[in-house]
Order: sequence, then structure tokens, then C-alpha cells
Amino acid sequence: MEVEALPLASKKESKLTRKRRRKYICLCLIAFVLGLGLLFLILGLTVFKAKRPTTTVDSITLSDVDFSVDVLRLRVSMNLTIDTDVTVKNPNHVSFKYSNSTCYLRFKGNDVGEVPIPASHIGARDTRGLNLTLSLMTDRLLSNSDFYSDVVSGMLPLQTYIRISGKVRILFSIHVVAYSTCDLVIDLSSRSIANQICHYRSKL
Repeated sequence: MEVEALPLASKKESKLTRKRRRKYICLCLIAFVLGLGLLFLILGLTVFKAKRPTTTVDSITLSDVDFSVDVLRLRVSMNLTIDTDVTVKNPNHVSFKYSNSTCYLRFKGNDVGEVPIPASHIGARDTRGLNLTLSLMTDRLLSNSDFYSDVVSGMLPLQTYIRISGKVRILFSIHVVAYSTCDLVIDLSSRSIANQICHYRSKL
């Protein structure tokens, strides 16, 4: 039984058809990958665009104020505890992971108290409350002459400072930092906060 051979022209046409099919498949794959990349880019720049977390100081209260002044010996004995309630808000569609941080109590630029803020994470579009207790370390103030004059005047200026640093991962990790600073004036005679001004900022 004889097998009829395909004409040469038909063989060439078959090869061209296979080449065109492979080329078409390759173009479709390239278009799919580019389209997927463009979709991720658009989502990354719109819906999933990294947003800055914010910190808000909800309340600052004095839970303990006890002091005495020895004018002749220029000696001050003081116990002072400040309770600070802070809210950290994550506006992103992904979680915000922050590293170990610290809340500081400052007197004219010098750290006179601190409390650690352990590393953790905040879920997508969620908030977390932090209850921080700061105790004044009087021994750090003994060499500061301004401290004595402020105590004698009855008005003690202090500052709370919080810096929370972490990452938001969308298409890649983005480093974000949130700051909060509150300037306080403690009225020692009434053992209350006479004035309070807070400032907030954040950056990517």
C-alpha cells in the first residue's frame, strides 16, 4: 500500500502555521504579564497606596504628684507620674508592623523618664490604644539649676515624646514613622496640668 507524500508547499505552510501559533501564544503571555503588572501598579498607586499611620494623644493625667523643697539646702524631693493614653491608627489596607519604640518624658530637651513600647502590629485599617505610664526620674534633674527655679515658681514645664517606626508591605516594604509631642505645664500647687499643646506628624 502506497502512502501519498504531502506536497512541499503544504509542509512549509504547516511549519508557518505552527510558528504563527507559537508567536501568538508568546504575545498573549507577554500581554497577560504586562496587564497584570499594570493592574498591580494601578492598585499600588490608588487603593493600596501606602498611607501614613497617625498617633493621637487622647488624654494626659497626673496620677501622683508629691514634692517638697528645702530652700536652704537647694534640695527638691519629687515624685511625679503621668498617665498617657495614645491611639495609633493604621489607615492602610494592609497591616502596619512597628518595631520596639519608647515614650520619653523630657525637661527642656533632656530625657527625665521613659517607658518602652514593645514591637507589635496593627491590622488593616485598624487602631490600637496604648496606655503609657511615665515616672519622673528626679536624679536626672539634680544638676539642672532650671529645675529648682521652676519648682520654686510652682510651674514645671515637661514634654512627652513618642516615635513609632515600622513598615507597611504592599508591593514592597515601605518604611513609615509616626511622631507625637505634647508640651505640658504642671501646676505644682494644684497638682494639675495647667496647659497642654500636642503636635503630630508622620512621614514615609
